[in-house]
Amino acid sequence: MKKIVLNMMKKGLVFSAVIAGSSTALFAQGQGGAAKPPAVLVQVEQAGEMMMAPEVLMPGTIVSVNDSLIAAQIAGRVNWVAREGTQVSQGDVIARLDDRDFQFQVNSAKSQVTRLEARVAFLKTQLSRFQKLAATNNTTASRLDEAENNLLVTAQDLNQARIALMQAELALDRTTVRAPFPGRVVERLAQVGEYRGPGQQLVRLVDTTHLEATVQAPVKLSPYIRSGQNVSITVNDKQYEAKVRATIPVGDDISRTMEVRVDIPAGDWVVGSAIQVSVPSNQPEKVVAVNRDALILRVDGTYIFRIDEDNKAERLKVRTGGTSGSKVAILGGLSEGDQVIIRGGERLRPGQAVRLNMNAREANGR
Repeated sequence: MKKIVLNMMKKGLVFSAVIAGSSTALFAQGQGGAAKPPAVLVQVEQAGEMMMAPEVLMPGTIVSVNDSLIAAQIAGRVNWVAREGTQVSQGDVIARLDDRDFQFQVNSAKSQVTRLEARVAFLKTQLSRFQKLAATNNTTASRLDEAENNLLVTAQDLNQARIALMQAELALDRTTVRAPFPGRVVERLAQVGEYRGPGQQLVRLVDTTHLEATVQAPVKLSPYIRSGQNVSITVNDKQYEAKVRATIPVGDDISRTMEVRVDIPAGDWVVGSAIQVSVPSNQPEKVVAVNRDALILRVDGTYIFRIDEDNKAERLKVRTGGTSGSKVAILGGLSEGDQVIIRGGERLRPGQAVRLNMNAREANGR
């Protein structure tokens, strides 16, 4: 009897499990059949043809247009030097030397000038008197010649004294060292109390406003790099558009590289920062290009989503070529005029319906 009851209970449990499983399967099937993925709002842009050269990334450095080691022009003991980090304008004082000796020289030169000016005034009066006497034959011609000669020599001495005064004043002025351009004091190269002679450095002054980038490019790329050419620079995974200011066609005989100077856009740049600059490595050629925002990077490759005739997302695996600003060349698989998704494609599935962001599309059209 007990065996019969146990068998019936087992059959009942099996039947219940079958019913429950069937209900779950039917519910899931009903859910899957009824719900469709909603259309995703995306922003698109047309792929277009353009002339683009293949590029290569080269390391570069942010440098200042004005980076100077300011030296003393005269000898003297250092009285004061601006502290590191001081921001100065052109003409601001950045160092002072002891000026007492030069004050004495200026005062001495002034006294000499005053004495000679008085002497010249006296000799002019004397010469005038001798000229009147000579007119009435009351003095000899030699006395008149002597008076003229004394005045001429003393006038030349006065000119020399005035030059000496200007030199003394210039030396006095040079005891105050001024900034030749606006910038920031980066390093003090002399301390108060030290003696500095002409040409010995006092401070390093760096212009932190007018900056550019320097790049060492292989000499073999010189035919493809020219002044005024658009390039892109990358700093901390951010890209900026820039222009080549100048190429310096003098190669290093060891590294076989030449210097390229690049104007950088305004921003909070730090002198000495490492950057990467995309420079052309060949002649430009016609390619199909898209906005770099269209690229979706995955472990197994790079993809883009193209809109088909039914407004559905078609996923394409692509190979990329060179870059120019915000544009990236697509090597095969894409045609000019194809609508490519540049916003909203990160979570799309192949074949999923999309809705176009009309405002963005109209803005792109303009």
